[in-house]
Amino acid sequence: MKQITSRDNPTVKHLHALATSARARRTSGETLLDGAHVLGVALERGVRPTRVVVSESGLRQPEIAALVARCAADSCIELPDRLFAHVSPVDAPSGVLAVIPIPSPAAATLPAGDCVVLDAVQDPGNLGTILRTAAAAGVVDVLLTKGCAQAWAPRVVRAAMGAHFGLKIREDVDAAAALAGFRGIVVAADLRDAVELYDLDLRAAVAWLFGSEGQGLSPAVAALATQRVLIPMPGGMESLNVGVAAGVCLFEQLRQRRGLQR
Repeated sequence: MKQITSRDNPTVKHLHALATSARARRTSGETLLDGAHVLGVALERGVRPTRVVVSESGLRQPEIAALVARCAADSCIELPDRLFAHVSPVDAPSGVLAVIPIPSPAAATLPAGDCVVLDAVQDPGNLGTILRTAAAAGVVDVLLTKGCAQAWAPRVVRAAMGAHFGLKIREDVDAAAALAGFRGIVVAADLRDAVELYDLDLRAAVAWLFGSEGQGLSPAVAALATQRVLIPMPGGMESLNVGVAAGVCLFEQLRQRRGLQR
């Protein structure tokens, strides 16, 4: 395994750019996977990293060492812990990173079943959480409008914990065009003229609309809704984090469908 010790090394500079710059990721068509779990899921799904980066201390961890052994030897490099921290996209380095090509976007087809539309969700943690929740609930199609955080940003990928590899993700989507002809209900998480979530029949196909952390849904996307729902909050809070709200909605839909199957 090749060892690198200098910040001036071109590979180190490239890794740092991928960790910190959306432009660098777009230009190179690459992103970073951070952590043993995400790398493990990627390998299980047949993804082959072009570069695997491990820290000195990370290599001493059996789980990471086993993952590195599954990758091509000529793609692996070892960095001192201080240098690994420099290229890590997170504050608490995991000990292993991998460079992969950003997958081609999913084909622009009308969702046949449930889908999630995210409108300018900007926080990487929230976006990753929603992707992970959608995958867990069995919702495959996720559409991101302009203004959302970059779906394949390292912090988003880390928060999603491998969910990306089982989803059809489309970015910079025109929501109106994408949902034209959708055969189901279009449900907005919105307080205006809304019914309570638990009073709505969610057993048919649903296109869920979730808006940004601060402003909610834009007027253009909100206008697509055929139904608005609110999550009852007897504790007196005015709102929920968008990631939490998406989880409540998607799993209420799953609960209703499980009841129908019994």
